[in-house]
Amino acid sequence: MENQKYYRAKERVETIKKFYGSMLSSLFTIFIVGGINYYIDEWHHPWFLWVVFGLGIGLFFKALKIFNFNPFMNRDWEERKIQEFMKQEENKQRWN
Repeated sequence: MENQKYYRAKERVETIKKFYGSMLSSLFTIFIVGGINYYIDEWHHPWFLWVVFGLGIGLFFKALKIFNFNPFMNRDWEERKIQEFMKQEENKQRWN
C-alpha cells in the first residue's frame, strides 16, 4: 500500500515537472515568435498573439488536468467509475 502511494506521488511529481517544462518551452516560443513579429513589422500587425492564444489554451487545459481543477471528472470520479465497472464485471461472471 505504501509503495503504491509512493509511486502515485512520484508519478504526479513527474507530471507536474513536465507541465512546468511545457510552460517554460511555451514562454520561450512566445518570446521568439514575438521577436520575429517585431523584427518583421514592429508589431503593426501583432500576429504573434495568435501563438500566445493557442499556447495559452493548451497550457490552461493541461493545468486543469494536472492540478485536478475539473470538478466533474477528477481522480475520485475515476476511482468510483473503476470500482463500478469492476463490480459490473464481477456480477456478469457470477451470472455466467
